[in-house]
Amino acid sequence: MTAQRPTAPGPTGPGSRLRKAGTAPPPGPEEAGPDGAAPARPADRDLLSALMQAMEVGLCALAGDGTVTHWNREAERLLGWPAAEAVGRPGLAGWAVREADADTVGALLRDAAAEGRRRVQEFALLTRDGRRVLVRAQVSPVAAEDGGGTPDGLYFAFSEARSQVDLERSLGLSEALFEEAPLSVVLVDADLRPAAVGASAARTLGVRRADLLGHPLGEVLRDGVEELESALQHVLATGEPLGGVKLWGALRGDEERRRRCWRSQFVRLGSPLGEEPVPLGVAWLFEDVTEREQTEQGGAVLRFRATQLRRAGIAAAECEDPMEGAVGYLDFVLAGFADHAYLDLAADGDTGGLVRAAASPVGTAAQEPGPEPSGIPVRYGELHPALRALERGGTVCVTGGGDAAWAVERRWPSTTVHGLCTALRSRGRTVGVLTFLRGPGRHRFDRADLAYAEDIGSRVAAAVDLSGRAGGAAR
Repeated sequence: MTAQRPTAPGPTGPGSRLRKAGTAPPPGPEEAGPDGAAPARPADRDLLSALMQAMEVGLCALAGDGTVTHWNREAERLLGWPAAEAVGRPGLAGWAVREADADTVGALLRDAAAEGRRRVQEFALLTRDGRRVLVRAQVSPVAAEDGGGTPDGLYFAFSEARSQVDLERSLGLSEALFEEAPLSVVLVDADLRPAAVGASAARTLGVRRADLLGHPLGEVLRDGVEELESALQHVLATGEPLGGVKLWGALRGDEERRRRCWRSQFVRLGSPLGEEPVPLGVAWLFEDVTEREQTEQGGAVLRFRATQLRRAGIAAAECEDPMEGAVGYLDFVLAGFADHAYLDLAADGDTGGLVRAAASPVGTAAQEPGPEPSGIPVRYGELHPALRALERGGTVCVTGGGDAAWAVERRWPSTTVHGLCTALRSRGRTVGVLTFLRGPGRHRFDRADLAYAEDIGSRVAAAVDLSGRAGGAAR
């Protein structure tokens, strides 16, 4: 802050233009303001004094001859010298500065003032109890009234260098987080709109930093925006940070609609300047852990599926009828894999059709267009995936996109979206087809699902072949 120069009473001169704030009598009608156009008002001088006393840094002003003219309340707090003892002293030597340091400090202040601009210096000051305190000061000259020549004095605002370093470290950390750190950072205001976006966050979200500012998060996220906004509102309301939150979502710019996982931390930001913390928003810190999470989930799925196959194999070994064991496989493996499963066996004779032998869950076939297990050949169309799998002796995957007519036409439940049909091969023959169906809440069958279905099919085919029900119908 640039201090105004109240007019001193009596003769004016280089050493009398800066004096103690609040000690001058109100100017008379004949006294003119600094520009000579209007008299100085007491309210202006009172405002200047109040501003100086309210500063959060120490302020010391020196006249041209070195006399201390101003000393605010923060300077008193930092060094212990009250204004009554500081103002009027002929310089800083011997009380605010050690005698041994006086020449060096005086030279620093004079050189900074002579440059005619603000300059930051570091030097040691002396407290009232004799301790030395390293301060960082911003030194500014007080220009002469005519605007040229030697300055009439100088003032410097100072604080402990340690506090300044802490502040600069905080600013440096903030800048590094937004510009250089691999961790993604987004500052969200109280209206849940981004106010600042880090470079890494912009890359992760696939947008430019400026494009996201002030816009709703729903313009970037297709899925997962409700969970994200719920976390932000919770932190804003409670002030409690959230850590280790895994948010799944999809970006609007991703045509493949791949789901991503962000391990997130949420911290509420409050203003340190208010008497009570005022929430300024929430810092959302996150990193993309999609690949890691998919790997962990894939491992968990494989372990679960292996356990289900082992349990199904143990249960099938206790069945006297191998066909009963084959049907039991469907009940075990369906959990977490598909919504429906059908076991169709190759029909006797040369028709090349399929006969429904089992369905899981039990009872769903009667409620949907799919046929019940009755021993009657299923009326599949010529291009039905099950018949194609039977003909090829392999696996066929299809996706209908949620069209109910598409599912009903294939004699599947109307909610079917994805289907997988795998041929049952045993002793070089195709003895039937195993079908798995998924609804709209599941993703399409991938390579891992295909391998699992074929593993199940090999076990079911062996049980069916062992039962002898297929006989010589399959060729």
